[in-house]
Amino acid sequence: MVLGLRGVVDVQGGIETHARRLYPLLARLGCDVEIVQRSAYYPRERRRREWRRITLTYLWSPRTRIVETAVHTLLGVLYAAVKRPDVLHLHAIGPALLAPLARLFGLRVVVTHHAADYEREKWGPLTKAVLRIGERLGIAFAHGPIVVSPVLKEFVKARYGIVATLIPNGAPKATPRRTRHTLRRFDLRPWRYVLCVARLVPEKRQQDLIAAFQVARPPGWKLVFVGEVEESDGYCQELIAHAARDPTIVLTGYQSGVALHELYTHAGLFVLPSAVEGHPIALLEAAVYEVPLLASAIPANLAIPLPRDRYFPVGDTQALARQIKLMTQGTGAPTAEGRALHAVIRADYSWRKAAELTSSVYRYVARGAWQHG
Repeated sequence: MVLGLRGVVDVQGGIETHARRLYPLLARLGCDVEIVQRSAYYPRERRRREWRRITLTYLWSPRTRIVETAVHTLLGVLYAAVKRPDVLHLHAIGPALLAPLARLFGLRVVVTHHAADYEREKWGPLTKAVLRIGERLGIAFAHGPIVVSPVLKEFVKARYGIVATLIPNGAPKATPRRTRHTLRRFDLRPWRYVLCVARLVPEKRQQDLIAAFQVARPPGWKLVFVGEVEESDGYCQELIAHAARDPTIVLTGYQSGVALHELYTHAGLFVLPSAVEGHPIALLEAAVYEVPLLASAIPANLAIPLPRDRYFPVGDTQALARQIKLMTQGTGAPTAEGRALHAVIRADYSWRKAAELTSSVYRYVARGAWQHG
């Protein structure tokens, strides 16, 4: 049983993408998977009970940023206590706060630490303190703790003295799309737009990218943000205002499937300016499409094998502007360097391998063979 994500179908987010890639492969490997989704994200007419061999269950949660995760995870743990899965898999350090309760009910628990969520700018001091407690309890009470990056593995060992299993995110087996329907819909030219795929939240630093792009002003280029636009959210309102004032800024909203494939395929440059990442799935995806890349120089991004001149300090919009100006002077089409990086990413980051390692953790925990150290 999987708990902690908002939903696996048509919901944007790093953990949601992780689950969307991982669990169908686990189902093919023989795991009987049930994912508990938050009903607030799925109107009744959109609710399906099965998806790619996975059972989907819907539990209520308020759609309120601070309490949503806590309420849904509590209900999910109570549901698991009745349903008695062989393994309960909690994703992220917020839901991990309930790991001790799951253990109290006699459940066997796996926790995946995706990122240091208490570093995210949207949270206040109290929420950050609670998330730190969630991290500590999740690692301590998990029968099988998992981390998604070497940086997190080293951190967990140093802070808590526990050796977690490292299972990095994978890169999709994506085939570039020749079609351009989505480009026409948003009035984009192939290889003449800078792409950023991320949730529209402050720690992703889209504002930095806008400032840098407006300084660089590459002729004929646009700046495209792919992410769900929540019109009631203050940060999204700021991005909407930027787009209203500047026709070169495009907000596409959440995109998936063919539309997202087309946007990746024909991008001239991909930029990830985040202040916080666990293991950046969007960066891996862009590399698979052989798109030229720029990323903020945070530890999680630095772990990806990009040339060192493709990184910039977080928040340094002048440095980012210089790099954008330099990298938008060519054709924007895939290069030999892009193809070489594609080969490295494909070889080193595999969702199939991630599924096999996760299955091994499940079997280890289910038969009671766990131990920390």
